[in-house]
This record gives sequence, structure tokens and C-alpha cells, in this order.
Amino acid sequence: MPFLSSQPKILIAGAGIGGLTAALSLHAAGFTDIHIFEASSTLTTLGVGINVQPSAVLILRNLGLLEALEKTGIETQELNFYNRHGDSILSEKRGKHAGYAVPQFSIHRGDFQMLLLSAVKERLGEDAVHLNHALTGFSQDSKSITAQFSRRGDGAPAELSGISGDVLIAADGINSTARRVLYPNEGPPRFSGRMLWRGCIEREPYLTGASMVWAGHADQKFIAYPISQRSADTGKSLVNWIAELRIRGKDDEDLTPPKTDWTKAVDKSIFEGPFEDWKCGGLKMKNLIEKTEKVFEFPMSDRDPVDQWSFGRLTLLGDAAHAMYPIGSNGASQAIIDAETLAKHLKMTTNDVVAALKAYEAERLPPTAQIVMANRANGPDHVLQMAEERAPDGFTNIYDIIPKDELEGIGAVYKKVAGFDMDNVNAKAKATEEESSKLNLRSPKDWI
Repeated sequence: MPFLSSQPKILIAGAGIGGLTAALSLHAAGFTDIHIFEASSTLTTLGVGINVQPSAVLILRNLGLLEALEKTGIETQELNFYNRHGDSILSEKRGKHAGYAVPQFSIHRGDFQMLLLSAVKERLGEDAVHLNHALTGFSQDSKSITAQFSRRGDGAPAELSGISGDVLIAADGINSTARRVLYPNEGPPRFSGRMLWRGCIEREPYLTGASMVWAGHADQKFIAYPISQRSADTGKSLVNWIAELRIRGKDDEDLTPPKTDWTKAVDKSIFEGPFEDWKCGGLKMKNLIEKTEKVFEFPMSDRDPVDQWSFGRLTLLGDAAHAMYPIGSNGASQAIIDAETLAKHLKMTTNDVVAALKAYEAERLPPTAQIVMANRANGPDHVLQMAEERAPDGFTNIYDIIPKDELEGIGAVYKKVAGFDMDNVNAKAKATEEESSKLNLRSPKDWI
């Protein structure tokens, strides 16, 4: 199926990290007729902290965004695992501090989205992003695909519109409309039985000032890491923290997520008790929770891998394709890798959109399906559960409990599965080191 013209019209549903990075990657590959449609009526710096792994940072570097990331997020130095008693399980360097050619970043999701949005508007134009356009369905034939959108009115019935193009990329999240149309019997996301409560608080720096703390075990966990370079520039640390508890039994057959509204703050009393005495890495979890003004609730959910993402001129990307547990600090990174891969195949096969989308699927579906299942098995966080099971009352020396090779091997295996083992990332970094210099950019200070 050939494109209608030498410059195809590309439609993207969703202006999250995946959709915006897809637009930037496609633009860098030479495509210019790109239109992004977002269901929300406004885009603001909502959200909490995320991590961007070196494999994804390399892609962003090659898009000319590294300096902006450095001015916005924290260049992560180390990741420290502790048991629930505060005993040290493992400490490992991260990003450039571990020998990668590029950093790992911890960053506020909203700030990151705004950074990407500004770059999209600069390169594609202010009118490239269409807000208040919720994808409701699509239809296609051998020549084009038409996306149907709904626009909410102020008290009036929603306005419906159809927009045609050559390609439709559905980057519309874990509750993707496109995926629901393609898989009508799938139902809601699959709940893990664990709830996440998340907050941010500015405080004095702890450990290196760029350290990640992971503590607990599979059914009770606490995570903290700084996410703002702007706070660091003032001598402070904006700490993103996550409290995780199992609220539904492991054998419960009900996998439907509880209804929550992640935009509304919740009462801290519903989860803070079990963390009353926890402390590690220079942090007291009780203090973090008590001093945080607003806390938000997120059911920890994913979706079963499917056998197909690409259907004719439509394909899935990011959480719409492979929603996964937020384990291994990897969800956003996989969406960014999707974006680069999709742009590569569309550029390579410009005369056949269907073949390009199937090639993208063939490259990305198998590894992401593997990551989804690895995260269900706790991914690199499995070291926490091993320590809990082998030494529930604590330990003095972790190597008395878990041999060094076994302990370090868990993280090494996961890095290969997730695509950010150091040798591969560094080889690609060397091979593409001139790509970012091709982009003429304004100063990052103009973006954020």
C-alpha cells in the first residue's frame, strides 16, 4: 500500500511522552506533515517523577534535547536497595557514573512533557498539537485512514469530527481507545493487587543529592529520588516518593483495578501506618509522608501482551501497546524507544506504510512483551524479595544471605531484557554521536 504522496500525513493520538517523542523522531527522520491530537483541553505540569534510562536518553540526545534535560532533571548517580529494616542490600552506580556514554535522568513527568511539547511546537509549528480531541474510533481503506475525534463542549453535546491521513499512531495510554476497538473483549487494565501513593516534597538533599532509594519487599515498598535540577541549583532537593502496599490478596481472582482519580489528593491515613518506623538512606519515611502537602493514588496495573499492534495503517505505541508495572524505571523509556523505531521503519519503507508498521511491530513487540512479564516477576526489584525471604529479621552482610554473583546478576539480566545494557548503549552512542549536532535549536531555557 503506497503512501498517497511523497510526504505522508501522519496522525498521532495522544500528546504524552510517547506521542510527543514520536512526533520529534518522525520530524528528525524527514517527515513534516505531522498532527498530534490530545484528549485533554489543557496540558500542564501534572504528574510525578519518572526515570529515563540511558537507552532512551541517547535517543533524546540525538534529537538535540540533552542540554534541556540537564537543566530540568537530575542526573542520577546511584541506586540503593534496602530491606525494610534499613539494611543495605545493593548499591550500584547509574548512567554516566556507571560508565554509560549518556546519563540516566530522574525528572518530573510534567516538566518532561512540557519540554517535549515545546520542542514539538518549535519544530512542527504551534498548531501541530490539537487539544480537546479524544479519539473515539477509526476507519480505513487501501488509500487512507480516518480517525474519529470527539470534542467536549461547555454543556453542549460533544462535537464529532473525522480527520484523514496516511498513518494513525495510537499513543493514547493504558486505557487506549484504539486498543479497545482492536481488542473489544480485553476489558480494563490488569490490577496487580498493589496500590501506589505518590508525592513530592522539597527538602534538604540526602546521600549524594542524586541518589535513588528502593526499600522493602514485593508487598510493601518505599521508593524515593530527587527530580529537579532547578531545586538542586538552590541547594534543595525536590524528592519524589512512592509508598506501595498490597491491598488485595495474591490469590484474588478479581483483577479489575479499584476506581481512583489520580488528579485528586487522598487522605494519608489510609496507607502511612505500615511505614511508621521505616528509615534508610538518610530518609525517614514517616517524615516524608507527613510533610508532603498532597498525595495521589495510583493502582499498579498493566495489560497482557497481545500478538499484534499494527493493523493496516494504524499502530499502537507506548502504554497503548505494552502497559507495564512501574518496575525497573522503564515505562517511559520503552515508549521513547518505540518512537525512534517507528520513525526508522517509516523512513526506510516510505512507499509502503503497512510494511513499515509491521516491521516496527516485529522489532518492538517481542522485547516489550518480555519486559511486561519480567516486571510482573518484580524485575530488578526481585533482590528486595530475596532478602526478605532469606533474612526476614535483617542481616549484617548481604553476601551471607545472597551470593554476590547472584545478587548482581539479577540487575544485569534485566538490563539486557530492557535494552539498556551498557555495551549496546555505548556502541550506539558512538555510532550516532554526530546526530544531535544536526539540529538547530533555541536555548533550552526558552522551553521550560
